[in-house]
Amino acid sequence: MVKSRVLVVGGTGYVGRRIVRASLAQGHPTLVLMRPEMGLDIDKLQMLLSFKAQGARLVQTSLDDHAGFVAAVSQADVVVSAMSGAHIRSHNLHLQHKLVEAINEAGNVKRFRPSEFGMDPSRMRHALEPGSVTFDEKMEIRRAVEEANIPHTYVSANFFAAYSCPNLCQLRTLLPPKEKVHVYGDGNIKAIFVDEDDVATYTIKSIDDPRTLNKTIYIRPQENILTQNEVIAKWEKLSGKVLEKIHVHADEFLASMKGTDLANQVGVTHYYHFFYEGCLTNFEIGDDGAEATLLYPEVQYTSMDEYMKIYL
Repeated sequence: MVKSRVLVVGGTGYVGRRIVRASLAQGHPTLVLMRPEMGLDIDKLQMLLSFKAQGARLVQTSLDDHAGFVAAVSQADVVVSAMSGAHIRSHNLHLQHKLVEAINEAGNVKRFRPSEFGMDPSRMRHALEPGSVTFDEKMEIRRAVEEANIPHTYVSANFFAAYSCPNLCQLRTLLPPKEKVHVYGDGNIKAIFVDEDDVATYTIKSIDDPRTLNKTIYIRPQENILTQNEVIAKWEKLSGKVLEKIHVHADEFLASMKGTDLANQVGVTHYYHFFYEGCLTNFEIGDDGAEATLLYPEVQYTSMDEYMKIYL
C-alpha cells in the first residue's frame, strides 16, 4: 500500500514534533514546513535538521507567501496543522486561515487535520470567557474548512498528560505537589489523560482511514479515564506519600482568577468546565465521531501509572 505524503505545519512545536516523528515511524513520506520567520531560533533549526537526517524533507516558505504556500501544500496528500493555539486571538489564527486558503486553491489534499488536539470545541459553545476564545477560534477554522469542502478529520485528544497528570491537575505547575493538593469539588468528575506521543500515533494512524473521513476522532484510552481523586491516589501509591487534600468549591475556584493574567484566567475557566462540569466525558460519541483506541486496538498506549513513574 502506497503511504500518503504528509506535510506537517508547525513541526517544531510541542505536538508538531511528535506528529513528524509518528509520520516517519509509520513510513509516510514526510514533509515539514520550514518558515524563514523563525529567525535566529537555533533550537528550531536544529530540530528541523534532525528531522531531515531522519528522512523528512524540509519545504521552505513563508505562510505569508501565498503562492509558495500553495506550492508546498501541492506536494502533499495530507496536511497536518500543529501550529500553537495561543489563548488569545493571535497571528496563528490568521496563519490557519492562510493554510485553509492554500489547501482550497491547491485542490489536491485528500485530508486535512486542523490544529485542535484538545477538547472538541463543538461541545463547548457554552464556555465561559475568556477561555471561550480558544473554542471559538477552532470553530472559526472548522467553518472555513467545511465551507471550502476540504476533506478533514478533527482530533480530540482531551488532556495532554504532561500538563495535567503528574501535577495532579494543579494549575501553574508541572511537577507533583509535595505536601498538599487542591481538589476540585469532590474530585470525582472523570477526565481523560493522553500521552502526547500517543496523540501523534493515533493522529497519523487515521490519515488514510475512510472511517475517519469528515469526522472527529476522540482519543479515550480506557485506563486513562480517571477522576482527580484517582490520579492523586496513583501518585500517592507510586511515591509512598499521602498528601493533604484541600477541596475547592466551584464558586471559590472561579473567583480565584480575579486579578490574574489572561493565561491563568483561561486555564481556570477550562478547568472549571472539565473538573466541575465533566465536559471531557459527559457525552456519547455519535455517528459524526469515532473512538481512536477502538479503531486501532493494536496501538499500545501509555497508562498514567507508567507516565507518572518518570516523576519519582
